[in-house]
Amino acid sequence: MRLRNAVSQLSFVGSFPGELPVLGRPEVAFAGRSNVGKSSALNVLLDSKKAARVSSTPGRTQAINLFDLGEQAVFADLPGYGFAKVPDHVKERWGDLIEGYLGTRETLRLVVMLVDIRRDPMESDGMLVDGLRDADIPLLVVATKCDKLKKQQKVQQIRAIREAFDLPRDQPIAFSSVTREGRDEVWDVIERACR
Repeated sequence: MRLRNAVSQLSFVGSFPGELPVLGRPEVAFAGRSNVGKSSALNVLLDSKKAARVSSTPGRTQAINLFDLGEQAVFADLPGYGFAKVPDHVKERWGDLIEGYLGTRETLRLVVMLVDIRRDPMESDGMLVDGLRDADIPLLVVATKCDKLKKQQKVQQIRAIREAFDLPRDQPIAFSSVTREGRDEVWDVIERACR
């Protein structure tokens, strides 16, 4: 069975502000700045309107949320980073949580980093890209909210993101939670990573 078909067996494992359970299945982590559309993208990938909580207030995800896909793979929704209105001690705790997860999770097969296609590449995103490369963790960059740009603007922003992060030609993948553009391409990469 293809992994994307397992979304019909989706279950929420839990929200973990500290130690995570060891589930023994391939994991795909979703990371990105606060308000990048991470929860909306997850919901589109999981064919659910409410698997991941969507909020208009940035910084709502404050723990690692795990979703089990029919006992075949696990999606990990990481807290967003870079939100200025969160107190420093909370930012530090989130940073430790994310770094701890990325550095120790033996079943981690891929990190899907989401960036807002309308924004210029950010230093914090570049730091995550560099850190994942240094740790030899596979990375897929997905440019969200592509429905908000005209075609030529989208092409220019995709090129700018690719150059800023020195990505291969097939990245970033343009993605829209509204039109579902890019959904199949993201799933293709996830399924290859979890084989």
